[in-house]
Amino acid sequence: MAARTSLATAKRPKKSAKSAVTKKTTSPANRAKAPRTAPAPAGASAVATAEIKLEKRRALALVTELMAIPGGSGDEAAVASYVRKKLLAAGAPADAIQFDNAHRHTPLPGNCGNLIFQLPGTLKAPRRLLMAHMDTVPICIGAKPTRKGETIVSANKQTGLGADDRAGVATLLSTALTILENRLPHPPLTFLWVIQEEVGLYGARNVELRRLGKPKLAFNFDGGPAEKLTCGATGGYRLKIDIEGLASHAGGAPEQGVSAIAIAAFAIADLVEHGWHGAIQKDGHLGTSNVGVIQGGAATNVVADQVAIRAEARSHDPAFRNQIVAAIRDAFERAAAAVKNNAGRSGKVTFDGRLDYESFRLADDEPCLLAAEAAVRRVGGVPLRSISNGGLDANWMSARGIPTVTLGCGQVNIHTTSESLDIGQFQTACRIALTLATGGETSP
Repeated sequence: MAARTSLATAKRPKKSAKSAVTKKTTSPANRAKAPRTAPAPAGASAVATAEIKLEKRRALALVTELMAIPGGSGDEAAVASYVRKKLLAAGAPADAIQFDNAHRHTPLPGNCGNLIFQLPGTLKAPRRLLMAHMDTVPICIGAKPTRKGETIVSANKQTGLGADDRAGVATLLSTALTILENRLPHPPLTFLWVIQEEVGLYGARNVELRRLGKPKLAFNFDGGPAEKLTCGATGGYRLKIDIEGLASHAGGAPEQGVSAIAIAAFAIADLVEHGWHGAIQKDGHLGTSNVGVIQGGAATNVVADQVAIRAEARSHDPAFRNQIVAAIRDAFERAAAAVKNNAGRSGKVTFDGRLDYESFRLADDEPCLLAAEAAVRRVGGVPLRSISNGGLDANWMSARGIPTVTLGCGQVNIHTTSESLDIGQFQTACRIALTLATGGETSP
């Protein structure tokens, strides 16, 4: 998750004791498929029941246990196993819990696919999807979650906490368990725990849509404050740049060599000088680029003949993002042509790039966005729409025909050793998720 720019702040509506759910709509077929789920007691609304039954201590225990499980990208099996065991213990039918084969289509080898849990509805309404990603960044492996006042931090100061996105995983799990154990009325639901978000959104990109039950509203729980609703995000393009120079002895015959490192240095300096590196603003267009990884050279007494670079370009405007990519290519090609040895030989560069995710923007009246705003208000919050300069699973879900809004779970300083989880915000996220899952945000 990256920095976001606020678009609008919604106003709180007046509170109402009524609920949109006032009668039983469970069909005999649905009762047969989901015997553990039943309508609320007479006169009780779904949302009121949900708020009463939310077990804050249990939710806190879930997120603490989940953050302690190692599970970087491609190694999510232990996290998925934990979630599955909890669902089964709460009475979920085994055949309602499935894994897809997304991990077989990802560049990074994985030990499990996306975890999918479906519940038939007891209320007649469109299916809803709640999702979160199971993987963490490498710095979070070895986390030791411990409570410190009203936050959770890692007692191991050398690691991050992993609240991004185990807090989202726990939010979904708490919601599913509460519905199962308390037999709360709900529309048809799909819970989706995805893999490999941190390395390219590969779980969402490769999820088997046929297993999701054709949801009409989708909610992604990831980083940030619980009341922030991300309704759009940038698009990202990744580049692998290989530079080939010519080796020579750095002391005896440096003039015979072509330094691949020098080519890289000239190219990066060119990008910085002409405003194509870092934050980019050209003719009213905005974007970013970064040279993030440089690998090359073997010894100080050898003119380096090989350098591998990984870089990226981002923009909400696809055409401008293509301009950034073109500028990066041009800079490296110019540098390769400029650095020559005493015989006039120069180096060369090769490029391999791919679109990681395309930008998206939900319509102002998108049903999932309006439902999320109503849910935030229902729990006493003030929803705040925002746009992200980072990629989200919602990028690919929206691109694949499932418009998705992203909500936070109280994570702070993600991807750092100072990461923490705001307990109050996390519990608010759990209440929002439960409200959405029961349809309780609908205005009376």
